[in-house]
Amino acid sequence: MPHPKAADTSPETSFETLREQALALRGTGHSRRRIRDLLHINNNDLLNRLLEGAPPPEWTKRPNAKDDLRARARELRLRGLTYDQIQIELGCSKGSISLWVRDLPKPTGRTPSERAKFAAQKRWEVELRVRDEERQRTKESARLSVGALSERELFLVGVALYWAEGSKDKSYARRETMTFVNSDPGMITTFLAWLDLMEVDRDRLRFAVMIHETADVASAEHYWADLVEAEPSAFYKTTLKHHNPKTVRKNVNEDYRGCLAIKVHKSADLYRRTEGAWCGIVSDASQRRGHMSV
Repeated sequence: MPHPKAADTSPETSFETLREQALALRGTGHSRRRIRDLLHINNNDLLNRLLEGAPPPEWTKRPNAKDDLRARARELRLRGLTYDQIQIELGCSKGSISLWVRDLPKPTGRTPSERAKFAAQKRWEVELRVRDEERQRTKESARLSVGALSERELFLVGVALYWAEGSKDKSYARRETMTFVNSDPGMITTFLAWLDLMEVDRDRLRFAVMIHETADVASAEHYWADLVEAEPSAFYKTTLKHHNPKTVRKNVNEDYRGCLAIKVHKSADLYRRTEGAWCGIVSDASQRRGHMSV
């Protein structure tokens, strides 16, 4: 694209001539810096006057990550919210809020009841934050105290885990095929580690997802397949739980992935060993209770 001829900045050059040339350059998409260089203008005040009323080209506009936040702050201010309330709503600083909304009318003052309610809300937010920090510290301390599990410890953990969440053999219905079902990925991971300890070949494992029909079934299937690192051929058809319109479901967030069932083929011997080990745990626990009650 040809550029307009560079300006003659001699004293004889009129302001209108310079302005005409500057606007022509602006209209073809030039930046302020480029216009200044082409017209040999060293005075920013003069350049501002020459370009007055001429919008900058789109490509020179830098995106502002806070544009949406600013728009939301102005919307809340127009609804009558104070700086404190906007800060709670958006999580940004009062300084930023002040800059964004200072041209808007101030909201009417709070009533004594509203002030008391707001103060109580602030105190409760601080209390919740303190409680959450303490909760996280306690959990992290406990996690670090576990350290590395020995093979014996993992064996006992797996036995207890299976006896709590796995299928059981009954005298009236022999079921010595091990099936473990859980929705917690940590439980699934620990159970698989236990199976590895027990030298169970992964080819003997089959999986099945059980999930509510209104959930994101495909996403859940991919999640469990990635977690257990199994091919699609190792999965049975997903079991869908039908929706009861009279029931209010609480497990509707994005973390809901249903349950995963793990079935261990040719596991009669492993089941018997697991049941025997569980009986040993119960026997020792019973003796300890007896000693403590004496």
